[in-house]
Amino acid sequence: MNGTIIYPCGDSPALTYATKELLARGICVTNDPSQTVTHVLLSVPSFVKGSVDPVHILSGLPKDVTVIGGNLSHPTLQNYRQIDLLQDAQYLAQNAAITADCALRIAGNQLPVVFENCPILIIGWGRIGKCLAKKLKALGADICVAARKETDRATLCALGYRAEDPSTLQHCLMRYRVIFNTAPDAVLTKSQTLYCRPDCVKIDLASIQGIYGSDVIHARGLPGKQTPESSGILIANTIIRLLRKEDTP
Repeated sequence: MNGTIIYPCGDSPALTYATKELLARGICVTNDPSQTVTHVLLSVPSFVKGSVDPVHILSGLPKDVTVIGGNLSHPTLQNYRQIDLLQDAQYLAQNAAITADCALRIAGNQLPVVFENCPILIIGWGRIGKCLAKKLKALGADICVAARKETDRATLCALGYRAEDPSTLQHCLMRYRVIFNTAPDAVLTKSQTLYCRPDCVKIDLASIQGIYGSDVIHARGLPGKQTPESSGILIANTIIRLLRKEDTP
């Protein structure tokens, strides 16, 4: 990593913490977008509504600068070398664990009861669903997971969870005090959510809306919003790990 000079470009709190961590770990970081810069660090995800135009970002930087960020599919970047954190399995797994922690905070603030013995439905058995199930099980919650694949439902039962097919959820929705959706697909329509108990807390964590209704809590991008320091440290640690990997013969 000798010779690495990172220029952070963005104003997200997570990026601020990432910059602090990089500096603390001995990585050279500059606020000067000059020709000495080797890497430009964008917010993760990088191109959301209101983000800086990449043409403007890159105009004063070397042509061979490496762009670090997330979801780097912008056409302007096609000729630049990229490090896309949202393509890194280890980053995604650790980010899912942080997301699960944030989701539990939201649910806990909405509930007048503890998680122990609380009937909770998790829709989706991906990274976030697995992390949620593990954390809630440790808290003693009564967990059911809705998973599309029969093999996943079999695995869930073997692990001690109850399992449901998402296509047949309507008959059991009244049972749950909390519903977390992690599946990026339409899983519960507004009419279906009428079968939920009146005090059910419904939290949609998916990148694409999956639960519909006026009382649904839509919670996307939680790590950067709720725990920016943890998110920033994860970004910094991932960058350092990937840069070291590049330096390894």
